Amino acid sequence: MSMQTAASPAMTLTPPKRNSLTHIPGDEGWPIIGQTLNVLADPKGQIEGMAAKYGLVYRSHIFGETSVVLLGPEANELVLFDQAKLFSSTLGWGQILGLLFPRGLMLLDFEEHRLHRRALSVAFKSGPMKSYLAALDTGIAARVRQWKAKPGPMLFYPAMKQLTLDLAATSFLGATIGPEIDEITRAFVDMVAASIAVIRKPFPGTKMARGVRGRERIVAYFSEQIPIRRAKGGEDLFSQLCHATHEDGALLSTQDIVDHMSFLMMAAHDTLTSSLTSFVAALAANPQWQAKLREEVNALGIGSDAPTTFDNLEAMPLCEMAFKEAMRMRPPVPSIPRRSVRDFTFKGYAIPAGTMIGVNPVFTHHMPEIWPDPESFDPTRFTDEAQRARHRFAFVPFGGGAHMCLGLHFAYMQAKCFARHFLQNLNVSLQPGTTPEWQMWPIPKPRDGLRVTLSPA
Repeated sequence: MSMQTAASPAMTLTPPKRNSLTHIPGDEGWPIIGQTLNVLADPKGQIEGMAAKYGLVYRSHIFGETSVVLLGPEANELVLFDQAKLFSSTLGWGQILGLLFPRGLMLLDFEEHRLHRRALSVAFKSGPMKSYLAALDTGIAARVRQWKAKPGPMLFYPAMKQLTLDLAATSFLGATIGPEIDEITRAFVDMVAASIAVIRKPFPGTKMARGVRGRERIVAYFSEQIPIRRAKGGEDLFSQLCHATHEDGALLSTQDIVDHMSFLMMAAHDTLTSSLTSFVAALAANPQWQAKLREEVNALGIGSDAPTTFDNLEAMPLCEMAFKEAMRMRPPVPSIPRRSVRDFTFKGYAIPAGTMIGVNPVFTHHMPEIWPDPESFDPTRFTDEAQRARHRFAFVPFGGGAHMCLGLHFAYMQAKCFARHFLQNLNVSLQPGTTPEWQMWPIPKPRDGLRVTLSPA
């Protein structure tokens, strides 16, 4: 099957007629705006309320279109594992990310997606990952030293956002990128901000207009650099992709590399910022767990100036469990869109081709029948025994199936490297009288920036 043939079924779809979904229970809300404002205001509460009233399959209307929401592990398995190739990721994510991150890996389908994912996987093999760890370790250690030198109150979310952006620039683009790094960083920040902006057209003065200009700068920079990187080589992710090949041995095209690099940097930056902020917030709110994780880090027996190794990371299972629990409570991608490419049936409901489908990790991650006392922070939910006892799609912070996040191991590596340096050097607590409130859509972040107090460990 050619890539064009593989992608073409989804590309020609149109939404089904509205009356073809009226047999599915639900509430489409107000005319025109539907349930959009409710989703934006409180996505977790809105979806839990709809599920309580209508069940695990219901009809809604958000962002200008009637859609069908499928909830729970079985729904996640059907849509994300997608053994029958029923669902298009291209047409699920396209209206959200297509203008700024076209043809990123998450926006490809079926055989075309498989071919590109295989080509990109070279950048996440053992050799390159060791190089990324060295760059991450150096950057994280330096930033933690800065925080330790100025203890006291701070807003943690913007500090983490700057750190993950800096880390993405060094490990993805190379530490010697040059004086244009500030311009590239600003362009990239504008693209990320535009990707979650309410106004989706690049009208003058809008975030989307700035994002489109940022993409133009990013495209120009990557296009100029690709022949240079191919000639010189390098250990950073960008250089690795410049030498990646398809199954027939052909190098990825310039446009492919531009699109994949833009998307990978966006995915690595914003979702990791959210997840690591959730992790630190959980440590601050649960000092008993913070102490247990610090004991694990101190048991590594390495000096604060010593580099972090993969062996060190393997010896940090409790830190990994705590990071997973933070992502359970606030998954970095709370909802995942797809569009059905053929008619299908789920839980007795016939759903036609062309329907926008939503699955919802944040709902699944808080189902009390799967996660008792789901609002409490408990890393022991992720012991090997506990994980074996659950449905394999009960925990989906990185998606699943063919579209499982390619950078999953990179994320765990960065999280544990951060935990090592942070816990070895710092204690974190919530500022007195503060209770963090979270904006859950489109990517979780604390509304107040997460006000914490840092002190030497």
